[in-house]
Amino acid sequence: MWKKAVMGVAVAAAALTMSACGSASQENSGSAAEAVPEGKSIVVYYSATGNTKRAAETIAKETGSDIYAITPKVPYTEADLDYNNSASRVSKEHKDSSIRPAYTGDVENWNDYKVVYLGYPIWWGEAPAIVYTFTEHHSFEGKTVIPFATSYSSPLGDSGENLFRAAKTGTWLPGECFTGGGKTDDVLGWIHSLKK
Repeated sequence: MWKKAVMGVAVAAAALTMSACGSASQENSGSAAEAVPEGKSIVVYYSATGNTKRAAETIAKETGSDIYAITPKVPYTEADLDYNNSASRVSKEHKDSSIRPAYTGDVENWNDYKVVYLGYPIWWGEAPAIVYTFTEHHSFEGKTVIPFATSYSSPLGDSGENLFRAAKTGTWLPGECFTGGGKTDDVLGWIHSLKK
C-alpha cells in the first residue's frame, strides 16, 4: 500500500512538472516549424574565444543581417576564462547569478529590428552573465529572437528559455547549439533549415 501511495505521488509530481514545462514553452510561443518573419534583422553575439564570432559572422552574411558584438567593459583574460579555477571570474559569475558584467556601446536603432539572432558560448549549460546583461537591458517587444550557441560538446539546454524569462518580452524561437566550435557548414545548414 505504501509503495502505491509513493508511486501515486511520483506520478502526480511528474504530471505537474510536465505541465509546468509545457506552460513555459507556450509562453515562449516559439516552435521549430515557426517561420522567421520578414523584416530587418541583426545578429547580436558575445564570443570569448572566437567560435561564436565565426558562427555569428556566417549567420549575418547568409541572412543579410547587421551584426553587433557584446564587448565586455572589462575584457576577459585567459585566467578569467579558466573554468577549472574556482576563483576565476567566470567561476564567480557562475556561482553568483546576480552578477551582470557591463559592456561597452550598444545597438543603434534597436527599435528598427524585427528579428534578432542572439549568440553566445555555453558555460555550465547556460549563456554567460554578460548576455543576461544585454538581454535585461533591451525590450524585445515585437521582435522574434532566435538563440544560437557554440560549445565543445554541451547542448543548448534551457539557455534560450532562461534568456526568454529574463527578457520577459518577444517571441523566442527554439535555437541551435553548434558543437565542436561551430563549423560553417553546420551553421549554414541550420540557417537554410529555418522557414522563411
